[in-house]
Amino acid sequence: MSGLAVGIHLPQYGRVAGPEAITRAAVLAESLGYADVWVSDHVVHPADQTYPSPNLYDPLLTLAWAAAATSRVGIGTSVLVVPQHEPVALANRLASLDALSGGRLRLVVGVGWSEAEYRALGADFATRGRRLDEALEMFRVLWGQDPASFRGPFHSFDGIRLLPKPAGPIPIWCGGSSEAAYRRGVRSAGFQVIGVTPEQAAPVIARLRRDRPELDFTISLRTGWDPLGMEQDRILEEKEAFVAAGVQHVVAAPWRKSLDEWLEAMEVLAGLVLA
Repeated sequence: MSGLAVGIHLPQYGRVAGPEAITRAAVLAESLGYADVWVSDHVVHPADQTYPSPNLYDPLLTLAWAAAATSRVGIGTSVLVVPQHEPVALANRLASLDALSGGRLRLVVGVGWSEAEYRALGADFATRGRRLDEALEMFRVLWGQDPASFRGPFHSFDGIRLLPKPAGPIPIWCGGSSEAAYRRGVRSAGFQVIGVTPEQAAPVIARLRRDRPELDFTISLRTGWDPLGMEQDRILEEKEAFVAAGVQHVVAAPWRKSLDEWLEAMEVLAGLVLA
């Protein structure tokens, strides 16, 4: 079971969310030895949409808040819905966040699932995959060139400067379950499988490893490990099974409704899964 990095989702959403909760969870995560802290991305919440909680802090501002309270723990997005954002402005915000945090940022990106959210933003749901692909190429150009120029089907620019640059290369992993997400994922630095059992994860991971055998291609998993809401033996069994299947990194997302319980869940989980 060695070699598994474990991250924890910050209390960014729901009734527990708030500045004190985010700060205390980030500081505790660093002191307990979690590899990184994570946030979700939903720009708007249509009133008739039942998931997720409409009370959700902006992901990048949340990570900046957490990074300012810590010095070592990594920070990450799971999942950043890139096509819902203007890509040049997003590239600037991400570069600044990475530079301000000392190079601690990593991204899991995806296209999202809610057509209602896209409609509320005036964004095209049908082209979201192509716009994500273009945005990732724009990031590469904007972070690697000065000045930068780009020609694409949705965006173009000539001779613009985006400074400061990131502190270093920002790892970008893809998340999702579609064939398009898989094809995008094997061209990136890693892939995050979301909300599956070990039995469901195994064939996905085997396929990923067939196409990307390099060990620096990271296979991550986001799961709902919460030792206050599920059997602790089940968490241990799942950890062993996920590692055996080839998972290298896990993001655990507690579902506690009070800060004291959220922090307790972090401490208990650390005792179970952080070797």
